[in-house]
Amino acid sequence: MTAQIIDGKAIAEQVRGEWKKRADALKAQGVLPGLAVIIVGDNPASKVYVRNKVRACHDVGLHSEVHELPADITEAMLLKQIQDLNANPDIHGILVQLPLPDHISDDKVLETIDVEKDVDGFHLYNLGALVAGNTVFPPCTPYGVQCLIEHTNIPIEGQNAVVVGRSNIVGKPMALMLLHKGATVSICTSKTRDLAFYTRLADILVVAVGRPGLITADMVKEGAAVLDVGINRTDEGKLVGDVDFESVKEKAGHITPVPGGVGPMTISMLVANTVLAAERLSGLGSGKLQDT
Repeated sequence: MTAQIIDGKAIAEQVRGEWKKRADALKAQGVLPGLAVIIVGDNPASKVYVRNKVRACHDVGLHSEVHELPADITEAMLLKQIQDLNANPDIHGILVQLPLPDHISDDKVLETIDVEKDVDGFHLYNLGALVAGNTVFPPCTPYGVQCLIEHTNIPIEGQNAVVVGRSNIVGKPMALMLLHKGATVSICTSKTRDLAFYTRLADILVVAVGRPGLITADMVKEGAAVLDVGINRTDEGKLVGDVDFESVKEKAGHITPVPGGVGPMTISMLVANTVLAAERLSGLGSGKLQDT
């Protein structure tokens, strides 16, 4: 069999269109959803990510602003910048682009962001609320993966789901979100013995470890849905995922490409969370997540 390739670009565009309607409703009532992005240092990859996020906000008609700070900024000065944005009523979402320089604590920075403006979903409150199933803002990448699954009508309830990777950004929240949707979930790490034993059990396989070609066809169950979160650049400059796409697509039922799969969804979910934050802070709109 040949897998159905999940078109992340097309679904992301549809999702942004749905959230644009909610943004337009806010603007009609005098509220312009606003996102502030902070980038520290001169990391080229970070600059590309930020540019894509700002472009997506512009496409939906949101206000966005970028605060570019020098790599040698003190932690105290960065925290003050965040506190000023917390107090700014025109800013509804705050995102600090990671990674940060070594002298700055990621945890301190993320905990300083107002919970009601934490559109990346990385604040300890939002991560902890995932356990109870009532987070305010789900982290954008796993949220995007969930939306891809649901838009493609892939069943989750009662299915075996395996998440390869345990980061706070993707792996752990992804596992919790699938669990809350009724899946039986396993998390695999770099310490997992016989990784293929677990991945072959997966009806839904999510891979997010940053190792190109880690998952090969012999590690995948016939007809499984394979969602590749990995983004790696080869020596030739080509972008590839953690899944050996060419071999796995001949065995899986559904598969996401890299690029063009999960990546566009991550940015769309940031737009969604920003609009949601504006609804909550203004007291207008539903102020609730909807299955998109």
